[in-house]
Amino acid sequence: MDAREQQSILTIALLAAFADGEKADHEREAIRRMAESLGHEPGGTGLAGIYQDVLLKRVTMADAASHLKDLGQRQLAYEMAVCVCDADGRQNAAEASFLAQLRQALALDPGQASELGRQPDAVADAVSASSPAQAVVPVAAVSAVSTPDTSSAMAAVDAELDKSILNHALLTGALELLPQSWASMAIIPLQIKMVYGIGKAHGVELDQGHIREFIAAAGVGITSQYLEQFGRKLIGGLLGKSLGRTAGGIGRAATGMAMSFATTYALGQVAKRYYAGGRVMSTEVLRQSFQELLGPARQMQERYLPQMQQQAAGLDAAKVMDLVRGR
Repeated sequence: MDAREQQSILTIALLAAFADGEKADHEREAIRRMAESLGHEPGGTGLAGIYQDVLLKRVTMADAASHLKDLGQRQLAYEMAVCVCDADGRQNAAEASFLAQLRQALALDPGQASELGRQPDAVADAVSASSPAQAVVPVAAVSAVSTPDTSSAMAAVDAELDKSILNHALLTGALELLPQSWASMAIIPLQIKMVYGIGKAHGVELDQGHIREFIAAAGVGITSQYLEQFGRKLIGGLLGKSLGRTAGGIGRAATGMAMSFATTYALGQVAKRYYAGGRVMSTEVLRQSFQELLGPARQMQERYLPQMQQQAAGLDAAKVMDLVRGR
């Protein structure tokens, strides 16, 4: 896949991100930062310009589709668009209309499009049906009042939370090593479950809406996070496909894995500070804290790479779906 074809697929993914017309300013800003970040990756040249072209409507779906001659590339572009539309929940009418137009622009028959959308839709359904209470790693509750008798127990719970955060970071990093584009859709639900467990450990019961608001307040856009994960896989060559059969190997997703691991780890540590401190951090402090933790978290990934590779080797579609459902 050459640079022009990569850019066309990323253009379609960005068009899908804005198809609903409802992106909040913070999400648009997160997508802009994602484009700039990927633009500095080898092979990512011009992505910031693509973002501007999409935002200012200087490029059309037909323009992007016209550069994708290979059937496998057209299928990949459609599958990625479905994943992006499903990223923040089930598709709305505008997104469904966009995908129907995209199917025609890519010259895919309804049967092909249906098959390509099956797995992303299944993940989206599982996310909608799951509860954040189905935490991957349960953690005991912390007493609201600290006394000399409870301080050691609180320290133990704090250590347990650190272990839970690391386990979630390892798991999301392992998901990023999988070549399937829809595998990244499981990352946000796992982050939601992690934050739920941290809040509950501090005596706070949260629903998905509040957790998503917290994640957004920390500066982690939901759609932008999917776009970044997909973009890194695409630029890294992990998403090469032929007639729906995935090519590529686990060893070629190190950069994307580092980002997913680091984002999850930093988000968990920020959540721990936030709920332990009585939820008094402002949005500005939340975002600053997240950014400060992100750098050290990125440096940790090399140490844990063997564990993530081991986890990735044991993951398949059924296991990913079980993780989303909290089984």
